[in-house]
Amino acid sequence: MPMTFDLASATRFMTTHARLLERRRFDLLTGEGDADAVHRALDAYRNADGGFGWGFEPDLRSPESQPVGALHALEVLEETGGSTGPLSDWLASITLADGGLPFALPVRQPVGSAPWWVGADPMESSLHLTSVIVALAHRVARHDAELRAHPWLARSTEYCWRAITAMQKPESTYELKNVLWFLDSIAGSRPDAVVELERVLAWVPEDGVRAVEGGVEGEVMHPLDFSPWPDGPLRSRMNTAIIEPDLVRLAGLQRADDGGWTVNFASQTEAAALEWRGYATVGAVKILHDHGING
Repeated sequence: MPMTFDLASATRFMTTHARLLERRRFDLLTGEGDADAVHRALDAYRNADGGFGWGFEPDLRSPESQPVGALHALEVLEETGGSTGPLSDWLASITLADGGLPFALPVRQPVGSAPWWVGADPMESSLHLTSVIVALAHRVARHDAELRAHPWLARSTEYCWRAITAMQKPESTYELKNVLWFLDSIAGSRPDAVVELERVLAWVPEDGVRAVEGGVEGEVMHPLDFSPWPDGPLRSRMNTAIIEPDLVRLAGLQRADDGGWTVNFASQTEAAALEWRGYATVGAVKILHDHGING
């Protein structure tokens, strides 16, 4: 199978099926748009409190600001070079006493949302979610001096560090992935994180494929899920022989019938399933582009 994809077909899929935000992200990624347009689309999910909601996470449809909304906003800001603005203050406002973030806050309108969001304990810190939010925040902080200096970032970084160094094993494959992203994001400025990164990386099988507990049949994570960025401490410590075949695998997942990618997990609604496809298509094309594969 060749390591390539059909950009024109992916563009048609995005035009036909994707949310406005993903269309703007796709345009920026492929050189047809600009960051300001992405930021205007992003603002549609922003609340007056500085956080993000309104179904930004496709399986969490309720309007209130949620930690996972912050996660997706940081993903976008990392791509655009944008600043977080009031999001940092909002994250500080919901941070629990130990420095962690809850998996979810109370859901005001639970219809259409997944049970793991609706049933989350808002008073319990989640390493799973905090680690990936902080990882992305550190990536955004490389260009956002205000976020870099914000007390929230240091506080939640220390929460993650304490929890990870005390961890006997990750609770799930998703948590493992998120912890690796966190350690990768801080290892450049924190030498002891490199040692911890090597310890945690030992839980990733040699072939880079690990089953997702409780997922649908055949749901797994692959090398590019654990290490989507082609540079950094994490990638340099992975088995490089598994990356090129995984790029071939990812390119080959583009659907011939409509040009888009899909996710390998279950969605709560038909609307969420379609929204995830736009998100997955942007994500796949971004990884391929970052590895020099332009379609």
